[in-house]
Amino acid sequence: MPVDPISLEVFKNMFISVSEEMGVALQRTAYSPNIKERRDFSCAIFDPSGQMVAQAAHQPVHLGAMPASVRAALDTFQDALRPGDMVILNDPYLGGTHLPDITLVAPVYSDPDMGRCLVGFVSNRGHHADVGGMTPGSMPLSTELYQEGLILSPIKLARGGRLNQEVIQIICRNSRTPDERKGDLAAQIASIRVGEKRLQEVSRRYGIDDTLEHMAALLDYSERVTRRAIEQMPNGSYHVLDYMDDDGLTDHPVPIAVTITVFGDHMCIDFTGTSPQRPGCINAPQAVTVSAALYAIRCIVGGDAPANQGCLRPVEIITPLGTLVNPQPQHGVAGGNVETSQRITDVLFAALAQALPERIPAASQGTMNNVLIGGHDLDRNKPFVYYETIGGGMGARPSLDGVSGIHTHMTNTMNTPIEALEFAFPMRLKRYALRRGSGGAGQHRGGDGLVRDVEFLGPARVTILSERRKLAPPGSQGGHPGHHGENVLLRSGYEEIQLAGKETLDVGAGDVLSIRTPGGGGWGKPAENSA
Repeated sequence: MPVDPISLEVFKNMFISVSEEMGVALQRTAYSPNIKERRDFSCAIFDPSGQMVAQAAHQPVHLGAMPASVRAALDTFQDALRPGDMVILNDPYLGGTHLPDITLVAPVYSDPDMGRCLVGFVSNRGHHADVGGMTPGSMPLSTELYQEGLILSPIKLARGGRLNQEVIQIICRNSRTPDERKGDLAAQIASIRVGEKRLQEVSRRYGIDDTLEHMAALLDYSERVTRRAIEQMPNGSYHVLDYMDDDGLTDHPVPIAVTITVFGDHMCIDFTGTSPQRPGCINAPQAVTVSAALYAIRCIVGGDAPANQGCLRPVEIITPLGTLVNPQPQHGVAGGNVETSQRITDVLFAALAQALPERIPAASQGTMNNVLIGGHDLDRNKPFVYYETIGGGMGARPSLDGVSGIHTHMTNTMNTPIEALEFAFPMRLKRYALRRGSGGAGQHRGGDGLVRDVEFLGPARVTILSERRKLAPPGSQGGHPGHHGENVLLRSGYEEIQLAGKETLDVGAGDVLSIRTPGGGGWGKPAENSA
């Protein structure tokens, strides 16, 4: 079958549908609210060389980093992945992002009567609410990776279709919530098997040669479309310096610098000038930094190009070793995947706004507002761990206001429904509302943040990882900044205590945690009579 625009579109949608069906299987069979309700997972398929060919519309921070996990699996098991094999890993320095994100990778071979040719690989990543470590939720204010939980370098979870139950037992034994880990791992395995079956069906229907030819053609097509988009940008260098509030251990702001250089159809993204790696847990593995860059590029290219690694071919990404955006082992990274990725995205868009001022929005909330709560459920007489990211204000756009109360940029999760939260955990949701007026003023106004108040029904330990509590999301083109966020503890529901952006604390029954998320920046100078 010759490659033409029609066949390319057909294969593109078939590959995407495989990823989407994997995601449906994972969500519908998952055990934990974090995966089942919040949908904190991602799925993608890869060609035989490990290049990402297609992905479902899941988590940007996962999807851009998953190629590094597939590459780590292939490097570890060179020419040794056979039908029925499956690799598991979460090591941030070997293809992972942070330890709660567990990735499965499996080769897909054609049917035996077709010669057992390698068609490609399927992979998924799920955020497990607890994989051990010094605090519930495995995202502590750590000083080294070893404090964050169980580290899994690439190992075979299955050989020839037979699961290694001992590996699953080790993972469960290191978690405060072993039943959740067992159930969520089973869901990930089922999702992988669905992907294998569907990709085999594609190769059986169209043949190995045509399937592989269209995988390569899709990568080439994405490259061409990306080059065309870069060519439309003015040549030049665009530099931005922004700061994270702190690293959780010191009060010093942490600089992130980027210079984007455009020349013809080529782009260089250079993070030279960024802070050295930090003693706190906000270091972002290189895969996370690349993921943010891919997301930003995808945004300027738009929906014309399939979301695959072909988009990165015209782009050089410089991440100096030993810096915040490419730390050396074994620095802590628990917050790098969630918080630093958002700030990297902020600086990338701010630089792109210099080249494309009429296309790039103002800064969004710039944080995922991570809340992790763990303790012992007295009613059920067993441990529990709750994890949530909370939406906020989207930055105003050149032609529209920003959206209020939404997850932005590197996260694409949903919230935990109130009914699911109160059923599964010893907590009660007291308030969940828009934080009116928190978006920045401008010709177009930034979206408002959220207020989420949770009452504890028993003692618990809380970890908060958040940003934009000191430095507000900036506006663009004369727009005003959005309001910075606040974290507040109400002792016994009344005594108000201001909390830091990154903090671990013990709470008791009757205490209320109030997370007040940032608003987005405004775009354009506001009218004189605007608020």
